[in-house]
Amino acid sequence: MRLSAFRALFLAALFVPILLLLTASSHAAEFKMGVVDPQSVLEKSSAGKRALEGLKEYVSTRQKLLGKDEEDLRNTERQLKEQAPKWTETEKKEKEGQFRSKVQDFQKRAQEFNMELQKKQKELVDEYMKKISAATRTVAEKGGVALVVDKGSEQTVKIVIYNKDTIDLTEQVIKEFDRVNK
Repeated sequence: MRLSAFRALFLAALFVPILLLLTASSHAAEFKMGVVDPQSVLEKSSAGKRALEGLKEYVSTRQKLLGKDEEDLRNTERQLKEQAPKWTETEKKEKEGQFRSKVQDFQKRAQEFNMELQKKQKELVDEYMKKISAATRTVAEKGGVALVVDKGSEQTVKIVIYNKDTIDLTEQVIKEFDRVNK
């Protein structure tokens, strides 16, 4: 009886891996995978282009304001240098203190602008990633794709090193994204 149990265990150990390989290969034939470059979807889709243009306009407006402030500071600095020989030491110190205060205010505004810009960029990316994910899900479900991986791009972290063009769903996702986000 002991020999028979050992023999059954031996046969099971021999056939179970073969059955697993056969099962895995039959499932692998049904498994479809795709890749998407979300950055390209954002940059090439109509809705994404509009959002990026809006962000560019916001940045441009803010940069113009900061540029004007910077120009005012340069003019003030030039005037201070020209008029400094006419002032007493107390007046010089007072004017220099006022100028330093203006420079600090400018630096604070520039820093606040950068923080606002980062916040707006994050909000835009978060909002559009949700929409891109939804479009990707729709394309994947229609195409019977079980797994979609973020391809990455040169501007972001490159996740996929190589893929066949046949599994790149980016163009399909752009079309779906534009269809839903008019």
